[in-house]
Amino acid sequence: FEIFNLDMKTGDTLKIKGKISEDADGFSINLGCKSSDLALHFNPRFNESVIVCNSRCSNAWQAEHRDNNLCFSKGSTIKITIEMLADKFQVKLPEGHEVEFPNRHCYDKISYMSVKGGFRVTSFKL
Repeated sequence: FEIFNLDMKTGDTLKIKGKISEDADGFSINLGCKSSDLALHFNPRFNESVIVCNSRCSNAWQAEHRDNNLCFSKGSTIKITIEMLADKFQVKLPEGHEVEFPNRHCYDKISYMSVKGGFRVTSFKL
């Protein structure tokens, strides 16, 4: 699932609903200018029971941010809300849990989005 003309700007909120597959090791939601330049790589990993967030610059991964509150499970249907602020991304998850990740590239516009791995998007709204 890839979009190349997203047009997400500072202050915008992206809502993604979908179903996590029963056999998923994990999945990722990526936001940036292109796959090699990501402002936000949101990556729940079920095999490690962790949510990893990162950014990517010219194909090089930067320092990982790890959150040990994996508040959803394989086979569940979830809604994820990502708010893009000037200095950070605020990711709202089930059960009121939130993950914050800095906007390291200081992007004010995001054109690229991809969803990979064991997550099937049923709807999204910007």
